Amino acid sequence: MGTSSVTVNDVAAYILSKAAPMSAMKLQKLCFFAYGYHLAWEDEQMFPERFEAWANGPVAPVLYGRHRGRFTLDKGDIPGNAEALSVGQRESVDIVLESFNQYTAHQLSEMSHQADGPWDLARRRAGARELERSNEELSDEDMFEYFSRLISSGSND
Repeated sequence: MGTSSVTVNDVAAYILSKAAPMSAMKLQKLCFFAYGYHLAWEDEQMFPERFEAWANGPVAPVLYGRHRGRFTLDKGDIPGNAEALSVGQRESVDIVLESFNQYTAHQLSEMSHQADGPWDLARRRAGARELERSNEELSDEDMFEYFSRLISSGSND
């Protein structure tokens, strides 16, 4: 299907338009889950920006640059075009919001730290110890395999 012209900021703006207010950490994790599930369901990237294996979980640095220093985000706080998402991308995000918006940022962070998940694998590749800084990128291959496993096991955790 080719790559989309949607950015992580567009996805973040869409999430905030549906579910704001929320913490910046929660927004990062929801973008991570939306990207991962979309990759597994549609076999395509939702956006070109990468996630990195930071100490507190997967973070998209491009998005981080937009909310750095802010705890709570509201509709319109991330400059992005929520309308840019395709129908399929919106469906992926909507399903993720239905499944995951009930969780706190901390719970979502713990879910993103699963052993043998993409964040864990990237941290191990980088040789990063617990709480050590790393900007190792999460690979699409690891994301695809991990989220495909979650889908086939019918589990959200």
